[in-house]
Amino acid sequence: MAREFTLPDVGEGVAEGELVQWLVAEGDTVSEDQPVAEVETDKAQVEVPAPVNGTVRELHWDEGDIVPVGDLFVTFDVEGEAPEPEAEESAEAGDDDDDDDESADGAASATSEAGGRTFAPPSVRKLARELGVDLDGVEGTGPSGRVTEGDVRAAAEGGEEAAEPAAESTSATQAVGDDDGATAASAGGAAAGGQEPAGREKTLAAPATRGVARELGVDIDDVPAVEQRDGEAFVTAEAVQAYAEGGQAAQGDAAAAGGAASREFVEGGETTEPYRGIRRTIGEQMAESKYTAPHVTHHDTAVIDGLVETRSKLKARAEAEDVKLTYMPFVMKAVVAALKEFPVLNSELREEDDEIALKQDYNIGVAVATDAGLMVPVVKHVDQKSMLEISEEMNELVEKARNRSISREEMQGGTFTITNFGAIGGEYATPIINYPETAILGLGAIDERPVAEDGDVRAAQTLPLSLSIDHRVIDGAEAAQFTNRVMEYLTDPELLLLE
Repeated sequence: MAREFTLPDVGEGVAEGELVQWLVAEGDTVSEDQPVAEVETDKAQVEVPAPVNGTVRELHWDEGDIVPVGDLFVTFDVEGEAPEPEAEESAEAGDDDDDDDESADGAASATSEAGGRTFAPPSVRKLARELGVDLDGVEGTGPSGRVTEGDVRAAAEGGEEAAEPAAESTSATQAVGDDDGATAASAGGAAAGGQEPAGREKTLAAPATRGVARELGVDIDDVPAVEQRDGEAFVTAEAVQAYAEGGQAAQGDAAAAGGAASREFVEGGETTEPYRGIRRTIGEQMAESKYTAPHVTHHDTAVIDGLVETRSKLKARAEAEDVKLTYMPFVMKAVVAALKEFPVLNSELREEDDEIALKQDYNIGVAVATDAGLMVPVVKHVDQKSMLEISEEMNELVEKARNRSISREEMQGGTFTITNFGAIGGEYATPIINYPETAILGLGAIDERPVAEDGDVRAAQTLPLSLSIDHRVIDGAEAAQFTNRVMEYLTDPELLLLE
């Protein structure tokens, strides 16, 4: 008996998710709670577990699709229950069709049975069933041997009649590698209208061109070159398209035209990637913040020789506790101490209520660069935790953000954010506020820089600071005073012992 499984609410209150990857194929046997797919919400990537013990009958979406919560996701044949005779019903429905249709039904049935043994997305499997192609007999040209729609269409168009000529062509191509130079020249002239021989061992082409070749079911090494680059054949997407549509003769003309005296430059083209999931959420949040809160940024530089020395002394002690101690916990403690003196920077403007909420909690967000974009884990109640506790929790949250296992709740509730762009170089920037917060502190790279003191110039360890504020709530003077207080704590970190 079939069991229909809809995409569940993954516990984050989202309305939809992007299907990143299927972890099973049609025909696979699964156990209850076994992950069957990876789905990306607007904040995190999660695994969707199987609700039953059984067999995967049908995957209803393609990787990359946006799936609404509650929509049919997977159909299972439940273990211990007889599956519905889908193939038999299909055959009975086709009794009035001709022999070819019966043959196609048989191929589709075989494809369905082989579903768990062939690497192909659901859309390709569906196409194979429609065209009567047995996927087990199709050689995939996609990544990791994945079967593409082009592979299926090529198999359907070639059929059994084309199998023998294809074998002869393969034999002729193999002859190119023989020691008989005359045979090679003859085969090459026939293959490309007098151009270079087909079946090259190496072809220069852009990744997008190779993608076109895979989609059209064309072996890129068989496409005559448009030109030679460093002694190697170069093929364009247009040449692949012409080869697929017009055959070798038309492609020979294209190659001849490309070899004319007047040089033609190859257009670079473009590649695209989806603007959705976490990347779209980040963009929308940035736009809302920038167009809602008028930003002003205050820059300054802290001399932190004392902080560098203090951290060096405590680093070994932290390692003994199995904790990696960076400079960030010191900065977080300094920020909290300064926020207590200037609470307006630990606030939220609620325009609809005509009020400014001064937060009594000190929940510090730390911006983290990940493969999916910028994420902001939040360390709660920093004022009530020790340096080692802050360091340990922050390191754990950062790691979870980078491997996409962080929960939505672990990125909510922040009252002030710190972003460390200095980790990848640079001194100053204009950070965008993590709205609806009203301030964000950017850290530049810690480095030796010239510092003037008492008429003398010396090399000192310094930390550039960039504080962006919501000017509707915070005045420039308050921003400067807050930054000065943070610098005091960083210059003389022993002051933090009094907090």
